[in-house]
Amino acid sequence: MITILFPTQGFAAPEQQPLLETTAESAILIDAVTGKVLFEKAADVERPPASVTKVMTLLVALEQLAKGKISLSDKVVTSENASGMGGSQVYLEPNEELSMREMLISIAVGSANDACVAVAEHIAGSHEAYVKMMNDKAKELGLKHTHFANAYGLPAEGHYTSARDLAVMMREALKYPLFSKLTSIKRYDLRGGEFVLWNTNKLLWWYDGCDGGKTGWTSEAKYCLASTCKRNGLRLIAVVMATPEPRSHFRESMRLYNYGFARYEAANIAEQGKKLGKIRVSKGQWDWVDAVTASDVAIVVPKGEKKSVTYKLDLLPYVKAPVKKGQKVGQVTVMKDKEQVLKVNLVAARDVEKGGVFKHIVKLVRSTITPAE
Repeated sequence: MITILFPTQGFAAPEQQPLLETTAESAILIDAVTGKVLFEKAADVERPPASVTKVMTLLVALEQLAKGKISLSDKVVTSENASGMGGSQVYLEPNEELSMREMLISIAVGSANDACVAVAEHIAGSHEAYVKMMNDKAKELGLKHTHFANAYGLPAEGHYTSARDLAVMMREALKYPLFSKLTSIKRYDLRGGEFVLWNTNKLLWWYDGCDGGKTGWTSEAKYCLASTCKRNGLRLIAVVMATPEPRSHFRESMRLYNYGFARYEAANIAEQGKKLGKIRVSKGQWDWVDAVTASDVAIVVPKGEKKSVTYKLDLLPYVKAPVKKGQKVGQVTVMKDKEQVLKVNLVAARDVEKGGVFKHIVKLVRSTITPAE
């Protein structure tokens, strides 16, 4: 678990924001770890997102994977409804089977509308039911300017989102390593090489550190891109919507990234899963359990201000068995200029079951033995 303690609560606009020009009608640049806004322009205006919709399509699918409700090896059968989709597609035939993995790759790399519907029907039983799952997820994330009418992004009444909401979706999607793995694939040979998919996100080739995201275009939405980039430990998320001409969504995203990486740096304390202490376990099979970070412990700061960042650890004195992996055992508090800005949970690195009778007898004997003089 991660708690943001910035006075602006992470997603509020900076009080005095330096000027940055962009032809995008809406744009936002945030730090991926904390959500701190580094730049924004008309970030809450509701606009059609075109195929950037698929960030949420993928997010819902990845959540179902994490819950064990589907697997990457599932055989997904294409319905006539799915095969009849227009726009970007991989030309699925009725009753054609692809694995869930290849369907998700088709969405992430080829922006395939037909694969979106096939996945939706496999997971939820119908495309409409899956769209409801997407809208439910939007509500869960607190998105105030988002509503989906389909899972693929073609123009439809009541289908809209905002740059800020897309940044939240991207930040949530990045919690699943598979999202970056899928959306960073540059080329994929589908059907044994009969159909080659090239990633529509050209920043993967053109901008150092870019490793994921989703493009979109319709005449209504113009050119859109939600992407992520990491350099020197600093991961940023950029969203541009309604840029005017071909490739302008790449140009404007690079403009945002250049701005962010020139002005800010990451104060990295610990990566997710880093051991920062250990906790005594009472009546357990093991006497100790490692305390590891539940997520990255890092904040973004203006360049040259790393020295003002400090942190402290708060660990429980002990925990009683049984202990579950991921159970909270403490927290890390990060401070900048002595002001709290971030809290991240410390969690148990593994399960610890209750100790058996023999284990308790051994402990008792050891405690009563007095070393010889």
